[in-house]
Amino acid sequence: MERNVFDMVSLLQNAARHSMRASLHILERLKGVDLALFYLVMVVKLYFFHQFINVRNMELMTMDDFWVALGTLGLITFWTLWLPIRGRITALVILNLILTFILYADLIYYRYFQDLISVPVLLQAGQVGSLGDSIGELIKAADIGLFADWPFIVPFAIYILISGKSARNKLQSARARRLPKLLIRFTLGLAVGAISLALVLVPIDKATKTWAQGLFVGNWWNVSLYNVTGLYGFHGYDIYRFVDQRWLSKEKLGDTEIAETEQWIKNRGEIRRGLEQDPLFGQYAGSNVIMIQAEALQNFMIGKSYNNQEITPNFNRFMKESAYFSHFYHQTALGRTSDADFTAHCSMHPVSTGSVFIQYSQHEFNCSPALLKENGYHTAVYHAYDGGFWNRNAMYSAMKYDTFVSKKNFIIDEAIGWSLGDKSFFRQSLDLISKQQEPFYSFLITLTSHHPYKLPKEIQQLDLGDMNDTLFGDYLQSVHYVDAAFGELVERLKAEGLWDTSILLIYGDHDNSIREWEPFEKFLGQPLSPLDRQQILKQVPLLIHLPDGAHAGVYGQAGGQTDLAPTLLHLLGISSADKAMIGTPLLTERPLAGKSVVFRNGAYTDGTHYFVPSGDGVIENGTCYELATGEPGDPAACKAGAEKAREELRHSDRVVEHNLISEFR
Repeated sequence: MERNVFDMVSLLQNAARHSMRASLHILERLKGVDLALFYLVMVVKLYFFHQFINVRNMELMTMDDFWVALGTLGLITFWTLWLPIRGRITALVILNLILTFILYADLIYYRYFQDLISVPVLLQAGQVGSLGDSIGELIKAADIGLFADWPFIVPFAIYILISGKSARNKLQSARARRLPKLLIRFTLGLAVGAISLALVLVPIDKATKTWAQGLFVGNWWNVSLYNVTGLYGFHGYDIYRFVDQRWLSKEKLGDTEIAETEQWIKNRGEIRRGLEQDPLFGQYAGSNVIMIQAEALQNFMIGKSYNNQEITPNFNRFMKESAYFSHFYHQTALGRTSDADFTAHCSMHPVSTGSVFIQYSQHEFNCSPALLKENGYHTAVYHAYDGGFWNRNAMYSAMKYDTFVSKKNFIIDEAIGWSLGDKSFFRQSLDLISKQQEPFYSFLITLTSHHPYKLPKEIQQLDLGDMNDTLFGDYLQSVHYVDAAFGELVERLKAEGLWDTSILLIYGDHDNSIREWEPFEKFLGQPLSPLDRQQILKQVPLLIHLPDGAHAGVYGQAGGQTDLAPTLLHLLGISSADKAMIGTPLLTERPLAGKSVVFRNGAYTDGTHYFVPSGDGVIENGTCYELATGEPGDPAACKAGAEKAREELRHSDRVVEHNLISEFR
């Protein structure tokens, strides 16, 4: 009996050795096939990933996408060609497991947040953890196909690792160490790496010179990067971007510079502290707040008519019982809508390239939602688009909102343009707002009046004559629709009793991106000077309605989006004197003397002058307009203001880019 068992074990051992030798022999003969199979399997997985996320307006996987995918896989694996056969197989199996895990983690994350996982997201563990109980609902039966190869490759890798080395294997290892074979493997690996780099760079270069111009400078969504770089290319770029911003390109500030910025910020705080003696400070303490950021809403059409039709009849009526700021300016840069959101809530300037929401969501800011929350407010933001767009999921978590209601929370019963029409958006948002615990802060971001402004014919209400079916005409139609939606919101607030208990504030986020001036002149009925054009580009409306209807009228002093958070906090009686904010309250008993509004490019206005910098950056070469006459004046009159504008931008950039608030504390 024992003899039979011994013979059986010996037979099994011999069979295993022969099997191992046969496997290695076959693999040696089919050298390189293992790498080709790896590429095939992973490209198929990437193809199905692209199908699964199904991003609107994004093409199916094109040939350029295929070459980029193959190239990134080559860059990840070229070094495995330097390994002996056993090592290469083991490395490829491990890479398969890791890359499939990354792919599936992105898929689950996208299904919930409509975005891809980035380094800042990983540093905000709370956002990833918020998937929580939703994981089960996010897993689909078809997902199993992404792991179909695992039952075959994992046992094979284990077999390769634990199998003993025969004399033949040792001989092969010795041969593999011979210099000629090492040189061949090394050269082949380098060749694969070089070809892979070309496969990645050529399509990306083609895209960034055509349809994706400026993408890597003004990136607004991780998925838009993915559309050019592929999944693994995105993660490689994301890691590079994070390291570059945090350590490589960021010049380290000295103690003197930090102290200088801290003192400048304190001086701004002292200005706000002095205004706490103003009678309006705290006059509306405990009021609810509804703030609306209206997409591409500009000031030039407020109160205007065309073909005897009011463009904004509801805004015009609303102006009569509200504080209307006729010289209010947006301060956005490449971050556009996200910049407006950031400046309005955190009272800091946007960065010169890119978006704070994308690049610095992991940094600390003194934003109004967090301050309101500390003072007993329930804070919520409403936007009927993908939560990952502009990295809102991560940034709103950092801003300490209690709730973010994104596209997945709305019923798309009025599909217009990019998403949900503003009438339904306001209606559904107010359904939720009316159930909130009071006092509440609700921030609503509209979308219908987004470029290219196309509305269905059946909801276009204006007869614009020869402007019909033009880009400018479409813009007027969309603004008229938003105005009607706003009118319905106001009527419902009155009907439900929120009108008399809430501060209602609405402002435009940025300009409409239309640069042909002829339709502007036709609409306004006059030629436009260079200063007129600057004013049109930068001015957006700001209207504030107070619960008792007081302080209605037109306010002509200059103001900007950095002033919005200080203005609200001032009315509510919440001190911002010790907070890192740039702005100052706009709605006060007396306008603040010496107030100026600074723009990202170094331009500024103080209500008397409007300074436009020159392309060479020399202040003396800029244009100093006299607002009273609309004509260029003495450049020397703007020199001091331009220097202060640069100083303001410098200190803001230090706070934002170097995360100085934590240093100050």
